[in-house]
Amino acid sequence: MPQSALPIGSLLSAPRPAFTETEAQGLARTHFGLDGTALPLTSERDQNFRLATPQGAFVLKIANAAEPRGVTECQTLALLHLEAVTPGLPVPRVIRTREGASWTELAGGNLLRLLTWVEGEPLWRARRGAAQRRAVGLCLGGIAAALADFSHPSADHELLWDIRHAARLRALLPAIPDARTAVLAERVLDRFETAVAPRLADLPWQVVHNDMNPHNIMVDPANADRVAGVIDFGDLVRTARVCDLAVAGSYQVDPGDPAGTLADLVAGYHAANPLRPEEVELLPDLVAARMVTTIAIASARAAQQPDNAPYILRNLPASAAGLEALTALAPGAAAAALLRATEAA
Repeated sequence: MPQSALPIGSLLSAPRPAFTETEAQGLARTHFGLDGTALPLTSERDQNFRLATPQGAFVLKIANAAEPRGVTECQTLALLHLEAVTPGLPVPRVIRTREGASWTELAGGNLLRLLTWVEGEPLWRARRGAAQRRAVGLCLGGIAAALADFSHPSADHELLWDIRHAARLRALLPAIPDARTAVLAERVLDRFETAVAPRLADLPWQVVHNDMNPHNIMVDPANADRVAGVIDFGDLVRTARVCDLAVAGSYQVDPGDPAGTLADLVAGYHAANPLRPEEVELLPDLVAARMVTTIAIASARAAQQPDNAPYILRNLPASAAGLEALTALAPGAAAAALLRATEAA
């Protein structure tokens, strides 16, 4: 199959909005009454700008016109829900338009939003450690707990990044450039289909952040063990709750100690949002499936969008190394270590 025909979906293959900095500044002035300087930010599907103003910094977000309106609304309402239910959580706040709305629709069908800027150092730049992993787990558990009673009709939208759809990634495996990684990915999907997917329906389901990667976690520059903020709710979706933790775990695994480092994260999460034993049992397989998701989608999209390839491929090396280490463990070893971590939490 030609790489240009790889089935990654219309949203993931649709071009991002292409507003200029000057146009973004005009949108901020017109709809939010803010004068400032707009600087482009990297993003996967949308177009984002950092807006520096005398009133502070903000993120101006222009949604991809290919994204259903309800999906963007769901993300915005989830942030408003978090602010109302647990205002202490370090997540962006929604800024109203001049008319008091939480978003506005542009002429081309794009939804325009403005969020507060979350200060901090991106986790991918910071040193790693057990205390930081526990803090990440604690923060994610708190967000999931606060979202447990949030619902929206568009929360069930189909997103290829949702681990429950991992079996659909088979068509993308030819795009993976490394042959060994491609073989490991196929084995993970085989196990997912037979031993994991059939059990997901019996687990707790809810709306989750679904993208707790090191680029979306801000830590305190003076104390890398403290999570200063969590950004980018663009992959928000309703799925099996543990899939959210698996997403975070796929980026926290140290190839030198895959079970131990994953246990640090799980202990923190469990302290904030207790897990069921059956969720913990499936977690290593779900982490591996998320690693395959990252590798497969990134490989396919980078081939189709070479101009955005550096951003798309930013998590691929870590995912490949983690997949190698996690799949090399004895069957059941990682799950046993994670169960011990929840018992001790």
